[in-house]
Amino acid sequence: MIKPHGSDELNPLFVYDSAENEALQKEADNLASIIVSSATAANAVMLGAGYFNPLTGYMTKADALSVAADMKTTSGLFWPTPVLNLVEDAGNIKVGDRIALKDPNVDGNPVLAVMDVESIEEFSDAEMALMSEKVYAPSPDEDGHPGVEAFNAQGKVCLSGPIQVLNFSYFQTEFPDTFRTAVEIRNEIAERGWEKIVAFQTRNPMHLAHEELCHMAMDRLGCDGLVIHMLLGKLKPGDIPAPVRDAAIRKMVELYFPKNSAMVTGYGFDMLYAGPREGVLHAVFRQNMGATHFIIGRDHAGVGDHYGAFDAQTIFEKEVPAGALDIEIFNADHTAYSKKLDKVIMMCEAPDHTKEDFVLLSGTKVREMLGNGIAPPKEFSRPEVAQILMDYYESIK
Repeated sequence: MIKPHGSDELNPLFVYDSAENEALQKEADNLASIIVSSATAANAVMLGAGYFNPLTGYMTKADALSVAADMKTTSGLFWPTPVLNLVEDAGNIKVGDRIALKDPNVDGNPVLAVMDVESIEEFSDAEMALMSEKVYAPSPDEDGHPGVEAFNAQGKVCLSGPIQVLNFSYFQTEFPDTFRTAVEIRNEIAERGWEKIVAFQTRNPMHLAHEELCHMAMDRLGCDGLVIHMLLGKLKPGDIPAPVRDAAIRKMVELYFPKNSAMVTGYGFDMLYAGPREGVLHAVFRQNMGATHFIIGRDHAGVGDHYGAFDAQTIFEKEVPAGALDIEIFNADHTAYSKKLDKVIMMCEAPDHTKEDFVLLSGTKVREMLGNGIAPPKEFSRPEVAQILMDYYESIK
């Protein structure tokens, strides 16, 4: 199986030994504590689950600035986005303290992780702007960019140091059939006997074009299996809730994929909307979960018109150093149903087609149809998937 990023073995930061976990929970009751931001909590979940291997905790100011500028830590580890614990004020916390990190997303704010504070540093306004510019390029000051807004809302004080993760926030309890750690996915891949695995990222329901793209990638790469890996964390207003996406995707896999060819899983992370940089981060943690290939499509991890349609592909060609990652990228063009050929194809592979030769529906148009109880055409969406989405839109009227 493909090796994790940066180490020979996966090193998740979750404390799996039940006695040790319980002892840490008791210790945390007597530690100074902070309620962290949702982004910091999501980072803890990803560190605990092994997706952020080989990181051992939250980055220092120097590492974060180096990652933002050059996609590598000060020690030279390739990494595309800062992994930080940002707060507005460290209060009475001092370097050398051991503190409890409390979950902002669960009632009662239970302890999510225990942290050894190795440094407390403050970013200047200019440094925050630099990180925003580099990570959310090309125009971080664009009004309404949810990633930039969420990043800057956390505060400028950086607490860095190793952590021990005690639970997986709300993801394991709210999505017991879908949330999986990188450890669990690696184990299931081994149990299924898959050697070549392609991963597909989604934060939306999968329509026919997405389904066919996965079939194309599996066929062209000669893959044994597909891991559909959906984001279960915070999205932007208007996005389809995770339980609805999960139900729609599972129905699609049940009806339209051969048995033992696809896994439906999810991970606990908030969407960054960082476009190309987030595409690279997605590749890192797909390698850590055991995928050998990863599909990068049109406007991957984008928001609005902030990025070019294929910026998340070109970053691998122009900015990711050779050998930085072992996982291979499957570049995908926009896929759509061809009326001429009576099937879904990549639009770039049909030079004789015009726009009128494809069934093209905007996201807004599809939402309008679903909200009005009208199923999108069969060339756009499987009827069984459309029904689940129509039922959801009917429920929120």
